[in-house]
Amino acid sequence: MSWKWFGHVIRTAQNTLVDTMWLPCKCTSKYAATSFSRGVFAFWLHVLRRSSSSSNTAAFMPEAAGFEGVSGRAALHEYSVSNSESFWAAVARQRLSWIRPFRTVQDCDLNHGKIKWFEGGELNVSVNCLDRHVHTSPERVALIWERDERGSEVRYTYRELLEMTCRVGNLLRRRGVKKGDCVTIYMPTCPLAVASMLACARIGAAHNVVFAGFSAEALAERIRDAQSSTVITVNQGVRGGKFTELKKTVDAAVQSCPTVRQVFVAMRTDKPVTMTTRDIAMEEEMLKEEVVCEPAAMNSEDVLFLLYTSGSTGKPKGLVHTQAGYLLYAALTHRYVFSYHDGDVFGCVADIGWITGHSYTVYGPLANGGTTVLFESTPVYPDPGRYWDMVERLKINQFYGAPTAIRLLLKYGDQWVNKYDRSTLKTLGSVGEPINTEAWEWYHRVVGGGRCPVVDTWWQTETGGICIAPKPSEPDAEIVPGMAMRPFFGIKPVLMDTEGKVLTTNNTSGALCIAQPWPGMARTIHNNHQRFIETYCQPYPGYFFTGDGAYRSEEGYYQITGRLDDVINVSGHRIGTAEIEDVVNQCPAVAESAVIGYSHSIKGEGVYAFVVLKKGVNSEEGDLSRQLNSMVSEKIAKYACPDLIQFVKRLPKTRSGKIMRRVLRKIVECDLGGLGDLSTLDDPAAVQEIIQGHQKLLSK
Repeated sequence: MSWKWFGHVIRTAQNTLVDTMWLPCKCTSKYAATSFSRGVFAFWLHVLRRSSSSSNTAAFMPEAAGFEGVSGRAALHEYSVSNSESFWAAVARQRLSWIRPFRTVQDCDLNHGKIKWFEGGELNVSVNCLDRHVHTSPERVALIWERDERGSEVRYTYRELLEMTCRVGNLLRRRGVKKGDCVTIYMPTCPLAVASMLACARIGAAHNVVFAGFSAEALAERIRDAQSSTVITVNQGVRGGKFTELKKTVDAAVQSCPTVRQVFVAMRTDKPVTMTTRDIAMEEEMLKEEVVCEPAAMNSEDVLFLLYTSGSTGKPKGLVHTQAGYLLYAALTHRYVFSYHDGDVFGCVADIGWITGHSYTVYGPLANGGTTVLFESTPVYPDPGRYWDMVERLKINQFYGAPTAIRLLLKYGDQWVNKYDRSTLKTLGSVGEPINTEAWEWYHRVVGGGRCPVVDTWWQTETGGICIAPKPSEPDAEIVPGMAMRPFFGIKPVLMDTEGKVLTTNNTSGALCIAQPWPGMARTIHNNHQRFIETYCQPYPGYFFTGDGAYRSEEGYYQITGRLDDVINVSGHRIGTAEIEDVVNQCPAVAESAVIGYSHSIKGEGVYAFVVLKKGVNSEEGDLSRQLNSMVSEKIAKYACPDLIQFVKRLPKTRSGKIMRRVLRKIVECDLGGLGDLSTLDDPAAVQEIIQGHQKLLSK
């Protein structure tokens, strides 16, 4: 049964369901409408009574009417960091619908990795994203699914998305998924994936969304670590006109996952798949479920989701985000960084398998009652005009994409952009890595017609939402190309020198840290809080260490300069060099390897592997390169495959055996004058051999 048919069945049934669905105590929950509407009425009455001195600020952020003496956005930011508890308490009370109000605003200690916000409070994330909007605007479009097949978009209203979410929630409950369990979701970007995420939130289960491009082995590793007993997937993924066998990948993965007892299989295409006793036909079972699903009351600090990201070791880390703080921060940043207003169509083209898809395709827009686009395709399918055709058809107002895609499309020329009407665009966003000046200027001048601000956003899986961006700012404030610029409300960035001291002057560079906690930050690493402390809290005690370097200009603006650890950012996807090396070293012909990132004109960073072969290996280098890429693709993902592989006799090492990666980076950057002191090398002659081999590789 295809999704197209399933949608038809659901819509046919709606006319008989709608008269009974929204009665008190039904699917929407009696507290959602009453508490929210009363709170809003009382709040706006309070706003109207305030003096006019802060009227402009209050019009921008209504909660600011209660902040004495705050006028202007710069003053509002200052208030948010100097009066953090007052700021976040006011925003949390008004932006979220609570079942039970919170007792304390925060209880945090960055020295020990203790982060708790809004304790004592109870809420349900799915109610905040769905029910309260259904009460006011049930027929407002929540999702526009931009399917891979151009021109075949499907719209889902808030009422329809709530119905789908409730059916999935009831199905999960009936099949034994309980509050506190973790469900792994291995699906492409689609409405049923969003409903699955929200259904987990509704019944109190955490979700673990795994990017549908990961291999069976990478998927299995994440399922095992999350200890999931339930997996949700589809028969096939469709992207760029190509089909991927996601069900087969799951079948291979769960062979090494003894905790998995059931796999829900939805049908993205009509191609049948082999079903085992463990598999459940998802759509058929959903049709048996009611569209009423009572939401669980969740504590503010209960787990909402796990999301795995690469680290500098070989093992991915499952970052934990909790309920209230994450949702509040995602909603607030979505609203103010992009100047989102009711009625706008928000187009974030990130996959839901990444944090950008979580925060700015799903949770942020839906918490704000927005219309959000689910993009299933690629920027060049069926041609390089795909994004801009979509902007014209869907009347997108805010477009949020990655620099790697912008650089790719720039090379195809302006004609693919100018072919389409982009007059609805109001804000352009950039995410995943710093955007270079050329791409920024093309994005602004050609795509935005010189009239749309470009917000170059800096944040991470760990931060939960945008931390530094050009906006919000005063309406006439400058935007500098290629700079993230200004910290968001509640964010206090600092730069540290190599001795761990705070750099107080401008026009300086250092390690980027954040001086105080904020609600959206990750709470821990799943099953390994000590690793969380060692990674983020111990390098600079009392501060959150981001792992990135940054430059602060004379004007006080921030520019991200790149990773400080061994993590490569490939097309906005972070991958640890140790993960790739671990796979490469599994090849029987390989003795050892060293992987680094290097500047790539499209991807931002490419993967460069130096490989030492075992003695006696006589295989052709071309065959070995293909074998290594195949292994990396199979065990991690295609995007992690090395772009260049250089076979070397030996790697530059210190006398203690440590590989000198800085030397390898300088060679690849062709900065031979910056190799620095080589006196600690065990065999300095290895460097010259590598230089010659690199030049030979480039000349091919």
